Amino acid sequence: METNPSASSRREFLKSTGKTVAGLSVLSGITLPHVHAAGDDTIDIALVGCGGRGTGAASNAMGVKQRTRLVAMADVQENRLEASFNGLSNKHPDRFSVSADSKFIGFDAYKHAIDMLKPGDVVVLATPPAFRWVQFKYAIEKGVNVFMEKPICVDGPSGKRMLELGKEAEAKGLKVGVGLMCRHCRVRGELFDRIQQGEIGDIILGRAYRLQGPVGTCFTLPRDKETEKSELIWQIKNFHSFLWASGGAFSDFNIHNIDEICWMKNDFPIEAKATGGRTDRGDYIDQNFDHYSVEYTFRDGSKFWLEGRNAMKTHNEFASYVHGSKGMAVISTAGHFPSRAMTFKGQNKDPKEIIWRGPKQEPNPYDMEWEDLIDAIVNNKPYNEVERGAKASLVTVMGRMSAHTGQLVTYDQVVNHDQEFAPNVDKLTLDGPAPILADANGKYPIPYPGANGMYEYVVKA
Repeated sequence: METNPSASSRREFLKSTGKTVAGLSVLSGITLPHVHAAGDDTIDIALVGCGGRGTGAASNAMGVKQRTRLVAMADVQENRLEASFNGLSNKHPDRFSVSADSKFIGFDAYKHAIDMLKPGDVVVLATPPAFRWVQFKYAIEKGVNVFMEKPICVDGPSGKRMLELGKEAEAKGLKVGVGLMCRHCRVRGELFDRIQQGEIGDIILGRAYRLQGPVGTCFTLPRDKETEKSELIWQIKNFHSFLWASGGAFSDFNIHNIDEICWMKNDFPIEAKATGGRTDRGDYIDQNFDHYSVEYTFRDGSKFWLEGRNAMKTHNEFASYVHGSKGMAVISTAGHFPSRAMTFKGQNKDPKEIIWRGPKQEPNPYDMEWEDLIDAIVNNKPYNEVERGAKASLVTVMGRMSAHTGQLVTYDQVVNHDQEFAPNVDKLTLDGPAPILADANGKYPIPYPGANGMYEYVVKA
C-alpha cells in the first residue's frame, strides 16, 4: 500500500492524476469531472458523518489557507446529509465539489466516500465514535490521511484496537488528527510551556467542571415505533443516550476537560474512584447518569477532580484549573474558546496576584487543528495524534466505568477489560437490529453501581 508522498512527490502525483481521464462514480457509473487540475496542489476532503460536528469539521477544513475541497459525503441518514450539503455548499461555494453521485447513504457509505480520495487527501470521520475503528481501519488500508472526532473509543476493547491501528497508520506515514482541538490552542500552549518551566511549581491538584443543562441527546424519551421504524437508526440519532454508540454524555462531553488537565500535568491518570447517579429521570430511557464526580489519581499520587452534571436550574460552570506548589492556573473558564488562560501567585484567582494573562484575541482552536494537520500533510511532517487521543478516551472511560460500577478502576483494568458494547458494529445494516434492544416497556439496561461487578450494565435474557 502506498504511503504518504513527500510535498514534492505529492505535487508530481497530483500533476499526473490531473492528466488522467475522468473517473466513474462508485455507485451510479455517472462520469465525474476532474478532481485535480494539472499542477493543482488541492487536497480533497471526504466527510463521513454529516451531523453538527462533522459539518463543523468540514467547514474548518475548507477554511484553511492551503487549497482544500470537499468532494464526497457519507451518512446513514439522508436528511442529515442533505442538511449538511446545503449548509456547506452555501458557506464554501468555491471549495465545494460534491456532485449528486458522490453523496452516499448506508453503513458502507464510508467506503465509497474514502474510495474517491487519493493518497495525500483527508477523510473526516465524525460519526458516533462506536464506528471509529471500523472506518479508520479502511482509511489506513486505502492510504489516506485522517481527521477523526473525539472520543475515538467507547470501551477498553475498542480503545486497544485504536492504539494498534494508530501504530499501523504511523508506520505508513499517514497523518492523523484527533478532534481534541484545545491542544491546538496557542494560548493554552503558552500556558503549558509556562507550567512545565515551573511558573506555578509542581502540579498537585487539577479541577475540572462540566456543569450544564441537558445537552445533545443525553435525555431521550421512548421510541415512537410508528414514526421511528428502525431502532438502530433511532439510537444513532440519539447517540448520546447509548453507551455503545458514544460512551454516553460522560465520554462525549467531559473528555475535553479531562484532556486539558492531563495535558498540563503532562501525564495520564492511572486510576479513578467515582460516584454518580440518576435523580428525577421520569420517562427518559437513556443510559446516562445525570451527575458524576470522579477522583483521578496520577502516578505521582497527585489528584484531579472532575465534576459533571446535566440538570436544569442548577449552577453552570465549564472550566478547568490546575494548582501547583507555588500558584494556580486557569486553563479555560469560558468553554472551549476563548480559553482566558492565566496564572496566579498562590491558590486564589486574585486579580492582584496575576503572573501572566493570555491575550484577549485568540485564534480559534477548531481552525488551528486543521491548519496544523494540513501543514503536516503538505510539508510531510510527522503527525499522529492517535495514541494521545486513545489514552484521553480511555481515561474518560475509566472515570465513567468507576461511576457506573461503583468500583475503583485502574487504567490497566480498562485497557484489558472484555466488555465491548458493540462487538459487531462493523456488521450493522440499515435493516438490521441495534446492538442493544429495548425491553417490552421500551426501556434499556442502565448502570447500577455494585450490582454487576466491573460491568457497566448487563443485558438480561
